[in-house]
Amino acid sequence: MAASELYTKFARVWIPDPEEVWKSAELLKDYKPGDKVLLLHLEEGKDLEYRLDPKTKELPHLRNPDILVGENDLTALSYLHEPAVLHNLRVRFIDSKLIYTYCGIVLVAINPYEQLPIYGEDIINAYSGQNMGDMDPHIFAVAEEAYKQMARDERNQSIIVSGESGAGKTVSAKYAMRYFATVSGSASEANVEEKVLASNPIMESIGNAKTTRNDNSSRFGKYIEIGFDKRYRIIGANMRTYLLEKSRVVFQAEEERNYHIFYQLCASANLPEFKMLRLGNANNFHYTKQGGSPVIEGVDDTKEMAHTRQACTLLGISESYQMGIFRILAGILHLGNVAFTSRDSDSCTIPPKHEPLSIFCDLMGVDYEEMCHWLCHRKLATTTETYIKPISKLQATNARDALAKHIYAKLFNWIVDHVNQALHSAVKQHSFIGVLDIYGFETFEINSFEQFCINYANEKLQQQFNMHVFKLEQEEYMKEQIPWTLIDFYDNQPCINLIESKLGILDLLDEECKMPKGTDDTWAQKLYNTHLNKCALFEKPRLSNKAFIIQHFADKVEYQCEGFLEKNKDTVFEEQIKVLKSSKFKMLPELFQDDEKAISPTSATSSGRTPLTRTPAKLTKGRPGQTAKEHKKTVGHQFRNSLHLLMETLNATTPHYVRCIKPNDFKFPFTFDEKRAVQQLRACGVLETIRISAAGFPSRWTYQEFFSRYRVLMKQKDVLSDRKQTCKNVLEKLIADKDKYQFGKTKIFFRAGQVAYLEKLRADKLRAACIRIQKTIRGWLLRKKYLRMRKAAIIVQRYVRGYQARCYAKFLRRTKAATIIQKYWRMYIVRRRYKIKRMATIVLQSYLRGYLARNRYRKMLREHKAVIIQKWVRGWLARTYYRRSMHAIIYLQCCFRRMMAKRELKKLKIEARSVERYKKLHIGMENKIMQLQRKVDEQNKDYKCLMEKLTNLEGTYTSETEKLRSDLERLQLSEEEAKIATGRVLSLQEEIAKLRKDLEQTQSEKKSIEERADRYKQETEQLVSNLKEENTLLKQEKEALNHLIVEQAKEMTETMEKKLVEETKQLELDLNDERLRYQNLLNEFSRLEERYDDLKEEMTLMVNVPKPGHKRTDSTHSSNESEYTFSSEIAETEDMPLRTEEPSEKKVPLDMSLFLKLQKRVTELEQEKQVMQDELDRKEEQVLRSKAKEEERPQIRGAELEYESLKRQELESENKKLKNELNELRKALSEKSAPEVTAPGAPAYRVLMEQLTSVSEELDVRKEEVLILRSQLVSQKEAIQPKNTMTDSTILLEDVQKMKDKGEIAQAYIGLKETNRSPAMDCHELNEDGELWLVYEGLKQANRLLESQLQSQKRSHENEAEALRGEIQSLKEENNRQQQLLAQNLQLPPEARIEASLQHEITRLTNENLDLMEQLEKQDKTVRKLKKQLKVFAKKIGELEVGQMENISPGQIIDEPIRPVNIPRKEKDFQGMLEYKKEDEQKLVKNLILELKPRGVAVNLIPGLPAYILFMCVRHADYLNDDQKVRSLLTSTINSIKKVLKKRGDDFETVSFWLSNTCRFLHCLKQYSGEEGFMKHNTSRQNEHCLTNFDLAEYRQVLSDLAIQIYQQLVRVLENILQPMIVSGMLEHETIQGVSGVKPTGLRKRTSSIADEGTYTLDSILRQLNSFHSVMCQHGMDPELIKQVVKQMFYIVGAITLNNLLLRKDMCSWSKGMQIRYNVSQLEEWLRDKNLMNSGAKETLEPLIQAAQLLQVKKKTDDDAEAICSMCSALTTAQIVKVLNLYTPVNEFEERVSVSFIRTIQMRLRDRKDSPQLLMDAKHIFPVTFPFNPSSLALETIQIPASLGLGFISRV
Repeated sequence: MAASELYTKFARVWIPDPEEVWKSAELLKDYKPGDKVLLLHLEEGKDLEYRLDPKTKELPHLRNPDILVGENDLTALSYLHEPAVLHNLRVRFIDSKLIYTYCGIVLVAINPYEQLPIYGEDIINAYSGQNMGDMDPHIFAVAEEAYKQMARDERNQSIIVSGESGAGKTVSAKYAMRYFATVSGSASEANVEEKVLASNPIMESIGNAKTTRNDNSSRFGKYIEIGFDKRYRIIGANMRTYLLEKSRVVFQAEEERNYHIFYQLCASANLPEFKMLRLGNANNFHYTKQGGSPVIEGVDDTKEMAHTRQACTLLGISESYQMGIFRILAGILHLGNVAFTSRDSDSCTIPPKHEPLSIFCDLMGVDYEEMCHWLCHRKLATTTETYIKPISKLQATNARDALAKHIYAKLFNWIVDHVNQALHSAVKQHSFIGVLDIYGFETFEINSFEQFCINYANEKLQQQFNMHVFKLEQEEYMKEQIPWTLIDFYDNQPCINLIESKLGILDLLDEECKMPKGTDDTWAQKLYNTHLNKCALFEKPRLSNKAFIIQHFADKVEYQCEGFLEKNKDTVFEEQIKVLKSSKFKMLPELFQDDEKAISPTSATSSGRTPLTRTPAKLTKGRPGQTAKEHKKTVGHQFRNSLHLLMETLNATTPHYVRCIKPNDFKFPFTFDEKRAVQQLRACGVLETIRISAAGFPSRWTYQEFFSRYRVLMKQKDVLSDRKQTCKNVLEKLIADKDKYQFGKTKIFFRAGQVAYLEKLRADKLRAACIRIQKTIRGWLLRKKYLRMRKAAIIVQRYVRGYQARCYAKFLRRTKAATIIQKYWRMYIVRRRYKIKRMATIVLQSYLRGYLARNRYRKMLREHKAVIIQKWVRGWLARTYYRRSMHAIIYLQCCFRRMMAKRELKKLKIEARSVERYKKLHIGMENKIMQLQRKVDEQNKDYKCLMEKLTNLEGTYTSETEKLRSDLERLQLSEEEAKIATGRVLSLQEEIAKLRKDLEQTQSEKKSIEERADRYKQETEQLVSNLKEENTLLKQEKEALNHLIVEQAKEMTETMEKKLVEETKQLELDLNDERLRYQNLLNEFSRLEERYDDLKEEMTLMVNVPKPGHKRTDSTHSSNESEYTFSSEIAETEDMPLRTEEPSEKKVPLDMSLFLKLQKRVTELEQEKQVMQDELDRKEEQVLRSKAKEEERPQIRGAELEYESLKRQELESENKKLKNELNELRKALSEKSAPEVTAPGAPAYRVLMEQLTSVSEELDVRKEEVLILRSQLVSQKEAIQPKNTMTDSTILLEDVQKMKDKGEIAQAYIGLKETNRSPAMDCHELNEDGELWLVYEGLKQANRLLESQLQSQKRSHENEAEALRGEIQSLKEENNRQQQLLAQNLQLPPEARIEASLQHEITRLTNENLDLMEQLEKQDKTVRKLKKQLKVFAKKIGELEVGQMENISPGQIIDEPIRPVNIPRKEKDFQGMLEYKKEDEQKLVKNLILELKPRGVAVNLIPGLPAYILFMCVRHADYLNDDQKVRSLLTSTINSIKKVLKKRGDDFETVSFWLSNTCRFLHCLKQYSGEEGFMKHNTSRQNEHCLTNFDLAEYRQVLSDLAIQIYQQLVRVLENILQPMIVSGMLEHETIQGVSGVKPTGLRKRTSSIADEGTYTLDSILRQLNSFHSVMCQHGMDPELIKQVVKQMFYIVGAITLNNLLLRKDMCSWSKGMQIRYNVSQLEEWLRDKNLMNSGAKETLEPLIQAAQLLQVKKKTDDDAEAICSMCSALTTAQIVKVLNLYTPVNEFEERVSVSFIRTIQMRLRDRKDSPQLLMDAKHIFPVTFPFNPSSLALETIQIPASLGLGFISRV
């Protein structure tokens, strides 16, 4: 149809606007041809008359339907023009926060000026391997497309990133390189990808600076070639740089900075290593303070400096070179501070001892005077002479700046050179991907030489871009066989010719530079004369003679000629360079050496390309004057050559374009300036791409997509089986003009606007259908409403009438009730009045009678008290008189007695002087001595009695000791009671004291209270009543408080229960995290192990000739194998020295990095082995110490320890002998080459023969010993006959019965057996039969046993007594401590006392609990140890060849005859064991594991048969007590399973089969381990099959780890199989046909949702799940393990589906949400069918379910926001916001989510603490557990099928 027909009423158009560039409007009436004015209605509500251009009569651009707005690809728009592109970009950027958009082959990237979480490793993994059109636009999608095309087409690729300064070019290039580094990895272990990424911070620090437009603007262009090998892994990189902005070193505009490295140095000046640089604040240097903005907000220059140094170290730049770089940079800063003073107009000087210059000279290592001289002078050379001329201050300043720029440029190139050397690889490069980060088109107020070169480069790139776009369009048309018509597009070749052709601008500039007196003005005049009025693209400004204008492809640019010649020459004084070359600082001359020696970064490459900033090698060793005559190449010439080389490189590659757009000039996040955006879109060629596309057939549909979308426009009769013919028929009816579309082979091509017309027809059809549906539905709803209202009215009437009847009946009942109430009320009033009167009369009588009685009582009381007072007064007077009389009498007696005593004293003094006095005294002394002698005798008698009593006490000591135990317990109880009683006593004492005080106070106040009692009686009664009321209130309060306490207790209980539940959940989470970490470590270990095996295989392949030398046999290997080795890893590393022993001339060159890594791995394994050995030694020492302490049963362990020690000594001697022989053998083998080793006369041959001879001799000796022992044993058995006497038997029977258990019997028998080894002659010396000798030996053994028992009992009693003493002492200490604690508590206040006592009690109970736990653990260990020993001794007793069974009594040991050795045993039932020979072990492993086909075993045999067979073999080895055989079998089994999984690890059946068998083997080891916890479900027969000799707990752990590794491998296999199906089946395929229509797509087609033959559907996923489940069930996998696998599968499905949903805008719609929910329901139905709903698989789909619900719920009001927040609990905030931003209506009836609603959601979710990560971790593996699952299968019933080829093993 004609375009003018689309301009109908309500059609929307775009009109130009000076502010917004384009403004939307709506037509108010239809347009008719010939109309000059359009009536429009603007969005802001105004009406406008839009006048058409009378010349062109062009109508305004039509606006696309809303359904097409926000598309990923701009070419998907029906109307392709500038306003549509601008609007689509703005909607995506502002509303959806999407910064990437496709425009055909171009990725448009808008700088958000904000960090976005869309560059993580999870996003990289999501884009890896995806088609470019299947995911939302992203820089990773472009990188993936380049990487994929490089691998698919075998063609080099280029990614061209361009844009203005501040548009994000550097960041985009950085992310592209990060993608390559992450996806491809490196071919070696040198981490090349890390080095490639590490080059970014270095180049940014020395090449980036802050500008007014960008805080990190790249001031140079770079092209990085990332090299790949044949396997497409990164092997190296190479960088080329272009046009470094050297002028920034010496000058910065306002609000700009110098290069970052200078400010990083100044910020790090305080570091010790930087003190010598003598730096300071950046404002102290002229070169860093001109911009006035030394600090960038949010950037820490100190940290950036650390990152730069770290990157330098990673790239191999040593610390000395780094300090040299920093010295040069610091010298440049100090050089900028050098000041000049003018002597006159033509000369200047530097102040003497100028500090900046002296620092510069010190840092550079040059002479101060010489540098000072040449900064102020220059040398002029003529043909005849050379002279020195002073220069002016201005010239000197310019020369200083030129020198600084030159030094920095040389340093920049030197750093680039070393970076390239670090990134260079010795491996041949197969292909590369180039990333071009180059400046975009620039135009400023003042444009100079730099802008001219930049725009020239963009002209070349734009030309290449146009040609590439044109070529792609042509290829598409030719592929679809569409008639090709030439499309006119802009060709900028004339502009390029103007710049670079002969006599072009660059040619004239170089010519003027060669002129001796050439100036910018003369060059400008030459330009005017050559090009003005001759070239339409060259113009002259009206008001200037020093500028020119060039019409570029993007815009007109005016260039100022000033400075062009100087910048093109790039000159610096040669004398200054010579001074620097003579520097003592070694690094500085390297920067200025000849170009033949100083290899540039780009010249190090194979192409020999040179950057702009380097001067190519042109100086030769000719005459001294030759260099002065020759002219070096100018900057323009170098730039042109490097640009040509770049274009050649780009033309030889497949380009990919990224156009970066700067949305605003103020760096505001997510702010879109339409004017600036349009300028950049025009400049970067995006609009040109749109124009080329719009000129042809921009809209393209496949026939299937067209049919699915526009099926509604067809009638049933129009639908044919041939989709192509159907589409042709429909289009001929719908669009009359056949030029508007073309039919290709697979697609339909439409002109611009035709898709919009079809969409209009489709919308009209759907709208008419909607109206009809609405009409019917509304009628039905209104009728339903009327019926509901009628029914409601009838019901209301019925209820109203019933209500009225009930009201009348209620009135009658109330009237009757009122009459009855009145009757009873009146009676009550009269009766109450009578009772009141009667009560008042009684009260008056009582009060009167009481008053009279009280008066009479008071009178009697007064009389009684008067009598008492009289009695007490009279008694007091009598007593007073009596006391006075007594006192006088006593005084008189004292006086008389004193007089008589004085007289007696005088008489005694006289007698004392006489002799007779002494005689009397002597006689008294003799009597006293006799008395004393009698007392001594009596004391002796008492002493004897006491000694007897002491003896009796000692006798009763033992009984008292027993009593002490009971007293101890009683004391412990009484101690607690004493504590309580002590507290009670203290409280009672305090109460007694208080009561005494109260009693005294009461007695003193009693009289006064009695006197006032009557007066206060009434008040007291009132008070009592008040108190009763208060008491009632208090009771109520008490009840309330009790209720509150109960509630609080309940709340506390609930809180504690909640906390307990939360802590339990947290502990479970911690346990799962710990289990996950452990399993991840196992996964990493298995990966390293596989890597180690691969490296070993590579090492083996690298060796051409087989290594000569002795190879260990299986027996030698097994005998020397470490007992702690559970895998072949250590054993294989031990073989490495022998394998590598060969002549050096036969070795091929090895990869040193690989060899060093292997050597390091071997060292680590040896260290781990040594650590494990040390740990084992330490454990053995602890066991030995514990055994030494435990002497409870020495009679059991004595003989066994002796036997074990002898056996160990023998084994150690054998081991030493074998080691010595092995060392001799190695020395002999290493002496000569391999051919000579096997010669008969060789030393190795002799050593082998000697060893063989010694072994044969040793074997003969052993045989002889065995024969002797057998003969002795037979003779002893024959000697013991039943003819033994009853007496001897009785004696032995009594001795044996004294033995307590089997251990003592075994010990006795061992002793008996040892004595039997004496020669036979000694036996016959006693008697012929040897009976006396045998009886004697038996009695001797019995005596020894009794003696040992006696000693053990004695020691036990001593130990018990010592323990009791220690316990008494501890109780005493505890008692003292309790008393001290009690005394301390008494000093505390009551509250603190209670708290302290509680704390003490808790501490005591805790300590007791810990002690009891320790005792319990010790007892458990002892019980387990004794059980094991009991099993060992029981087995040994059973093996004793005395022919007795377990149920035989001890007395029958000698009574029964002992059979000879050679008589065969009685046939027994099968014991569930399998016997095999040691040499058949490899055959067993080979047939049962390595060559076993899981499919046949799973179908024909019982599940887990290999595990049962292996365990039965282990049982037999355990039965034989052969630890070497057990260890060898288990190690071989584990290693063989690993080999099978490594070989066929991608086969699901194999991995599932061995996971099932490994778990079954693990369960068997647990079930038959003998531990009680695993024997609960065993039968009695199964308990008999338990292992008896070995504890295989360590091997159980190894098998558990192996099972974890197999499970993780199974998950990886599942993921690899399911991953290609998930997105197609869950998202793209329409399970419910017709729900979602196909929207128009752009150039990059997405995967079709229509199911083709090769497309996966949901049924494909379900079939695959059924296959997985059936295989696991056939293999007999544990049900719990199957549930875990299913849970993991569903998590993978949910995570991958949700991740793709979050990265695909076209999938976020209402209809797609319905499809997802239906698909999830089908998965849930599958779970129900398989009875797996309780596996937790459904919960893993919860995020996907909530995302689907989020797509379908309403998204308008605040209530909707609240509902969404509560519903989406499993989604993170980032995921919810992302889904809402991506939500895209498929039909016009749906509405987009408003920005305000999304902000409301964000505000409501701001407090939610969840992960900021956008995507789910699809690689996450849940921690796996293996619950114990015992088998009910009896081992003795298992039959081995002949198909397994295990005929060499036999059942036992």
